[in-house]
Amino acid sequence: MVLTQILLPLTDNAGRPFDDAVLPRLQAELTGRFGGFTAYTRAPAEGVWAHDGRKTRDEIVVVEIMAEDMDEAWWGQLRARLERELRQERIVIRCHPITLL
Repeated sequence: MVLTQILLPLTDNAGRPFDDAVLPRLQAELTGRFGGFTAYTRAPAEGVWAHDGRKTRDEIVVVEIMAEDMDEAWWGQLRARLERELRQERIVIRCHPITLL
């Protein structure tokens, strides 16, 4: 079993908030493919990124999906699409092997 997490920013690089439909669309897509979806939206997490000698802060929502295996090609395509749609240099998607108890 694999736990996949998406660190989804709430604004673009210029600080403009995304359309309210972004998260529901992603939820529908991931629920349709994997049968479930969890988003930690109550208190957005804060990310700090160092790039070219300066720090950038992002508010993010963490999205989690559990699946039987990892389809790297599919996740890579989703990451590239989200980067284009959300005007981001990089969207972090990470996965962890897990054991359900």
